[in-house]
Amino acid sequence: MAAPARYPWFGTGDLNAFFGLMLDNVTNLVILTGILAGGFGFPAEFIYTHMIPGTALGVLVGDLVYTWMARRLAKRTGRTDVTAMPLGLDTPSTIGIAVAVLGPVWLETQDAMLTWQVGMATMILIGLFKVAFSFAGDWVQKMVPQAGLLGSIAGVGVALLGFLPLVNLFSLPTIGLVAFGLVLYSLVAKLKLPGGLPGAAVAVLAGTALYYGLGFAGLLGAGFHVEAPPFAFTPPLPSLGFIEGFGRALVFLPVAIPFGLLTIIGGINVTESARVAGDDYSTRNILLTESIATLVAGLTGGVAQSTPYIGHPAYKAMGGRAGYTLATGLFIGLGGALGFVSSIVHLLPDAAVAPILIFVGLEIIAQTFTACPQSHFPAVGLALLPSVADLVMIQWNKLLGGLQAFDKLPAQLAAEYPVVLALGNGFILTAMLWGALGAHLADKRVLRAAAFAGVCSLFSLFGVIHSIDPSGSLYLPWQLSDLLPVRIAAGYAAFGLLLVVFWVTGRTDRAAQEAG
Repeated sequence: MAAPARYPWFGTGDLNAFFGLMLDNVTNLVILTGILAGGFGFPAEFIYTHMIPGTALGVLVGDLVYTWMARRLAKRTGRTDVTAMPLGLDTPSTIGIAVAVLGPVWLETQDAMLTWQVGMATMILIGLFKVAFSFAGDWVQKMVPQAGLLGSIAGVGVALLGFLPLVNLFSLPTIGLVAFGLVLYSLVAKLKLPGGLPGAAVAVLAGTALYYGLGFAGLLGAGFHVEAPPFAFTPPLPSLGFIEGFGRALVFLPVAIPFGLLTIIGGINVTESARVAGDDYSTRNILLTESIATLVAGLTGGVAQSTPYIGHPAYKAMGGRAGYTLATGLFIGLGGALGFVSSIVHLLPDAAVAPILIFVGLEIIAQTFTACPQSHFPAVGLALLPSVADLVMIQWNKLLGGLQAFDKLPAQLAAEYPVVLALGNGFILTAMLWGALGAHLADKRVLRAAAFAGVCSLFSLFGVIHSIDPSGSLYLPWQLSDLLPVRIAAGYAAFGLLLVVFWVTGRTDRAAQEAG
């Protein structure tokens, strides 16, 4: 009798899968750097030496555990076609934390160290939340419709991924529009490039080649600059620096928690997808692994959370087994410590990467409208609006040089500023609640919609959403001289009460009609 086939450490299919997963992670690090350095003026060198190493370590830890889980499943089942669950940096929250947490702290304080410490603390809070909610993700998924869960992220796609990268793109339009054209052709229209070349890679490489070619020819003027790439050895070591940023990080819980929740729910979905594809992993173990990887990243300086990726069936179709996650984890983790991942990120110009950000935003928007029933489209639209308010605040604060310049606003804008501030603060959670409320109304679940209005009322009273503090801090309403939070809370409460009254009278009318 022939001996059973051995499960390979690395097969030919793992090579294709490795490039796909590795590039996804590198792209997210480029996105993080592009938003912070290009959008907010944060010092890029600090990102390379402090933020990327710990962020990359979280990917290493998660992919190593997923590799082990795949090999254990193969041994238990005797199968040689088991595909490891792919893990990497979560794109929506990498963008969201950069735009809604790190960027605002930097604009307010101009303190890179404090901004980093707040980012670390935020990761630890997200990680702890994810550990707790690993056991309750199914319940949340049932309570909050996809219009709320996905609509809140679609708002990031419209306002923040749609507008902010366009500024970088048009700062060097020759580079940006060529790269953007390649993205639209290959990724949006899904038309094949010559030789079947991958569109995202070609777009970035073409934009980069144009940047350096035109730049060295003297055709880009002040828009071109070359600096030596960082190759510093910066091992991600455990740090207690997050303690200094903990107080400010608590302020950003209304932004951070929804992102953690989305990866928990996404993890449930992708584990089910893997199960359908033939690889039956424990949902709890998959979720706990991503939670621990996020905690490890936060404790060693990371500022972006890890998550299982949606593409398990695609990696399986490529022939990926467990070798591709092992190789990706080692490349990203060791590359973050040795500096060569930071060097790759450093050499890519913002204008060449901006089209990828816009494409990610378009995909998020498209996924939202594809996944949600048509009757929920107005609810999705409702969930998009708070992100627009946050975008306005970002631009105002950049133009004013930070929150300290509030007194320089013209009288009309000064009157509008507190309202827009309240709409923008906690925008992710606000969008999730608005989307859920609108979806429940569309489904004629009036009491559930009223319950979400009640949650909005309670949260707005304490600044969890609609905080009137410029930093987005929570507060006790009786300690405030401004009554805006009380008025907002009263408005939500009145709306919720009105829904209850309509439900009761509607029920009475229906009962009378049935009796008649």
